[in-house]
Amino acid sequence: MAADLAGAVIAFDLDGTLVDTAPDLVATLNVLLAQDGLAPRPLDEARPFIGRGAPWLIERGYRAAGAPHAPERASERLDRFLVHYLAHIADQSRPFPGVIAALEALKGAGARLSVCTNKRTGLSNALLDALALSCFFDSVVGADAAPAPKPDPRHLTTAILAAGGTPERAIMVGDAATDAGAARAAGVPLILVSFGYTETPVRDLGADILIDHFDALPDACHALLGACPAPSRTL
Repeated sequence: MAADLAGAVIAFDLDGTLVDTAPDLVATLNVLLAQDGLAPRPLDEARPFIGRGAPWLIERGYRAAGAPHAPERASERLDRFLVHYLAHIADQSRPFPGVIAALEALKGAGARLSVCTNKRTGLSNALLDALALSCFFDSVVGADAAPAPKPDPRHLTTAILAAGGTPERAIMVGDAATDAGAARAAGVPLILVSFGYTETPVRDLGADILIDHFDALPDACHALLGACPAPSRTL
């Protein structure tokens, strides 16, 4: 596959796609809930709340804990969340199995890599630095660095352009409806992982290719960029 991805951009979601961040995100949510006298949420229950940014995670977490939505407290809760999360951003978070080998293979094939995430850019860079992943990426574009967050297609196109590519030769790799929506609206082929964070069953999101392990990613990218997109399938 040497150099056959030259000029292509592979854009990745971060939470639930590249990195299993749920343990640290949910732990931070539970710190907030405890401070407000509410019961913690189990990891499996709160995992699907991840993917639309911290404000959504906090709102969904408080609702699940039986607290009424309180827009007047949203800013204060977010500030508390961000302070704690940044201090514990990689306590338990780890790349999913096969991530590093897949990124190395894609770079070796000539691809440029981008992170396109609803996480804030500063937090994304802090996480990538902590896990020694920053060296792989030509751009990191959080929701705050785009005209609008995913599923708005401008988030994805901004990330692709920032990496030096074009949407005509790019792929979105994600795990949830926000990634699928952005890719479809931007006209970019879509690879989804089966092990991420999603409230909608991943098989209902219309991926061009669905993968169960990062070992399958390089071949999936080659298939989509080297030939006409194939019907959704599992590798």
